[in-house]
Amino acid sequence: MKQILSRLYEHDRLSREEARQALLQISLGKHNHIQVASFITVFQMRSVAIQELQGFRDALLELCVPVNLNGMEAIDIVGTGGDAKNTFNVSTLSAVVVAGAGYKVVKHGSYGVSSAVGSSNVLMAMGYEFTSDEEQLKQQLGRSNICFLHAPLFHPALKEVVPVRKQLGVKTFFNMLGPLVNPAQPSHQLFGTFSQELARMYQYIMQETGRQFAIVYSLDGYDEVSLTGPFKLRTNERDVILTPEDLGKTQWGQDDLYGGETEEEAAAIFRNVLNNEGSPAQFDVVTANAGLAIHCLKPEQSMEDCMAEARESLLSKRALQAFKNLIN
Repeated sequence: MKQILSRLYEHDRLSREEARQALLQISLGKHNHIQVASFITVFQMRSVAIQELQGFRDALLELCVPVNLNGMEAIDIVGTGGDAKNTFNVSTLSAVVVAGAGYKVVKHGSYGVSSAVGSSNVLMAMGYEFTSDEEQLKQQLGRSNICFLHAPLFHPALKEVVPVRKQLGVKTFFNMLGPLVNPAQPSHQLFGTFSQELARMYQYIMQETGRQFAIVYSLDGYDEVSLTGPFKLRTNERDVILTPEDLGKTQWGQDDLYGGETEEEAAAIFRNVLNNEGSPAQFDVVTANAGLAIHCLKPEQSMEDCMAEARESLLSKRALQAFKNLIN
């Protein structure tokens, strides 16, 4: 590690294999916390290079508890966090709506990063019990079209860096890695990123995998389609800037997306949206992101029809039923 740190302090960049080996050694507890903190801090001083992010991703996928979907078509809807916007749980609600529309969703997530309450927090508050048992997860997929992979259960090696990340208390490159290391590596993924630069890196990495993807970045900083202004959409087929109007949606303000400060407040919003008792802004934002996920699964279908499927899933309460099936 001393040699690696000396190189990094001289503004050198690691190769993909060097990055993989470095994170493997860290995850296996080969280095002390001061060295790990120094390593992480380097990437606070300068951006992570594409080959470094690829190497870190390789290491975490190598060490994770795998989930084999046996070729099943499924999607993950996940944001990086780190946008400091404290929105309600858009990606998790969108995932439930996509499940209600009849598609398989394998959601990867953890505790809050840029919001007070992350996907894992709100699901715990609503009675979901995390598991890493593959058969249980497949049963959940069978009865509700959705299961949730709580990241700490599937990336046990990361327990070595948890204390360091907590003590640092700032966003690190691990936030960039989360969406890329879903243990199931589903056939389709909708990503939200907190920067244009990261969106470009995700696009490069996903093109290498050959899987179907959509990457969104709202130009005012949200790691999801916030409908607070234009957003950039990158897919296997195109790069385009879209507006809320292009999705048939109203433009909303930041206050309309407020997610609350406690698990109870977040869970109340979650229930209200699924019961069609949420605000018009919440309805629009959830169906916009769910509609984009459906479009990722069915790129040949018009965006308008995909949005309609998402709306119908919520309005018919099929999304609510899917969630009830998951919890029960």
